[in-house]
Amino acid sequence: MNTPTLVDNIIYNAKGHKRFIVAIAGPPGAGKSTLADELLSLLSKKAVQARIIPMDGFHLDNVLLAQRHLTDRKGAPNTFDVAGFVHLIKRLVSLEDNVVIPTFDRNKDLCIAGSQVVSISDRVLIVEGNYLLLKEGLWAGLSQFWDQTIFINPGIDVLEERLIKRWLEHGLKPEAAKLRALGNDIPNAHCVVEHSVDADQTLNCLT
Repeated sequence: MNTPTLVDNIIYNAKGHKRFIVAIAGPPGAGKSTLADELLSLLSKKAVQARIIPMDGFHLDNVLLAQRHLTDRKGAPNTFDVAGFVHLIKRLVSLEDNVVIPTFDRNKDLCIAGSQVVSISDRVLIVEGNYLLLKEGLWAGLSQFWDQTIFINPGIDVLEERLIKRWLEHGLKPEAAKLRALGNDIPNAHCVVEHSVDADQTLNCLT
């Protein structure tokens, strides 16, 4: 299913909903943010007011990760404020107006509190993140809130290449970039692929 067709599918499924929540899940480097941005742009062109809700805004701060000896595992399921994220989703599902949300600055490697506002007029919410369909811990309770689910999985070989390139672009030297990708990101990718519930649509790549 290509992106324009997926947008038409979302608009069709959203009929009769005051708010429609689309969850885009998948391993790190799969293309979740890219797809979310494309959907947002195409929905806007069709006069559908939408907003992206990034799960990454709930990363635990690096200081807290260091205190918990989790620095090397940043991005793993236990390095997020899961309860806070679940609470946010409940507020959005209940149609609360002017909900302030955090986002994540990848270049600065930190969360920015209060950087976006979700209004009652945001009819379609595009939630994107690794663990939205995970069937473990507090993450498992999220599936009940999604109206439509999309899972992206281009395969481990493709992910390795993308993730190493990502860390190179963020200034890491080749060996450090490879260690970061293979030592943390790829284990997280296996967790996502092997322990997520089935999605409504599964994509191998973006078209």
